[in-house]
Amino acid sequence: MSAPSNTKRERLRALNEKFIVQDRWRTARERTRLYLMAVALVVIGVAGFLVILADVVQRDDVASIDSPVNAWLMQSRTGTVTAIMIGLAIGFGPVALPVVVLGTIVLWAFLAKHLWRPLLLALGTLTGLVLVQAITRLVERGRPPVDLMLFGVDTTYSFPSGHVSGATNFLLLLTYLIYSRRAARRRVAVLVGVVLVVAIGLAAISRVYLGYHWPTDALASVCLALAILGGVIALDTWRTVRVRPSGGDDAAGADGREATAA
Repeated sequence: MSAPSNTKRERLRALNEKFIVQDRWRTARERTRLYLMAVALVVIGVAGFLVILADVVQRDDVASIDSPVNAWLMQSRTGTVTAIMIGLAIGFGPVALPVVVLGTIVLWAFLAKHLWRPLLLALGTLTGLVLVQAITRLVERGRPPVDLMLFGVDTTYSFPSGHVSGATNFLLLLTYLIYSRRAARRRVAVLVGVVLVVAIGLAAISRVYLGYHWPTDALASVCLALAILGGVIALDTWRTVRVRPSGGDDAAGADGREATAA
């Protein structure tokens, strides 16, 4: 009985170790900065979303940009741009994007030594999906006229944009979860930031250009994604960041291993 019992215990221990979070050694000041960043993102995201929501409900201020921006984009349509925007809509759409997200999570979980970051990615994207579905049904905002839609008719509600929310959540969370473990050079960080902004901007513009959303739908989705990112950073910091002992060799070794972790 002892041999099977030991084997079972070893298997459980091995499974448990896959879910153990790899500690990140930081100074107390660095940990505080991470928490402040998380709080700032949540506050900015929630405040921005509530302002847009109030204006959408009252059809005032920020929401007043919807019709002029939509009209300008409609006048700017060309065959080439439309083809590009349709391609982006498919890539960030409800079929392709979930496959990409799920594939990334499964592959990362399989290859990584620890499963914490894939789980955070899954949690963040699922949270965004649930929030969008719930808010969409509560607000019940109509889409632009169907004769403006270039890729089939969609009569579901418009606010906020599920396409933009899904793309923004995935890109922001994936970028954070990768680069929070690596000491990236300034040039690399700037380049990644520019690519991130461009990708999110294209996802948002494509939905408005193709006639499926108002600009404030996309803006609200980005605000929600920022708030979710802040929550993930706070949870990740609380669960993984340990204060570095002054002059501790173990901490330095942990940082070295962390920088090369997948």
